[in-house]
Amino acid sequence: MAVNRKKCVLTIAGSDSGAGAGIQSDLKTFKNHGLYGLSVITAVTAQNTKGVQSSYTLPHKAVLEQLKSVFSDFDIKAVKTGMLANDRIIDIIAEVLNKERNLKLIIDPVILSKNKFVMLNK
Repeated sequence: MAVNRKKCVLTIAGSDSGAGAGIQSDLKTFKNHGLYGLSVITAVTAQNTKGVQSSYTLPHKAVLEQLKSVFSDFDIKAVKTGMLANDRIIDIIAEVLNKERNLKLIIDPVILSKNKFVMLNK
């Protein structure tokens, strides 16, 4: 598959099993705007239209390895963040993004779901 490397955008967020939020929603939005979407998953959620039932944070090393993988191969022009799960993952993301230049950032903090499920832990 040919990748338009001039229009690569990365989403760093949780995975939503209902596909109404998180990386699934971001990737659909990117595609609708003619962008090539990349993703780094921070957590996996069980959720649907009624809300979030549970959330499982990925190991910090898994998040770091995903970041290294996409930044080593793609010319990422912009990054959108969503559910970052905890402070250590936020620190890892900040360390990686601080090394990159000329990135446009969209910071969309996800702290609490609509049904009051806590999405950001210490």
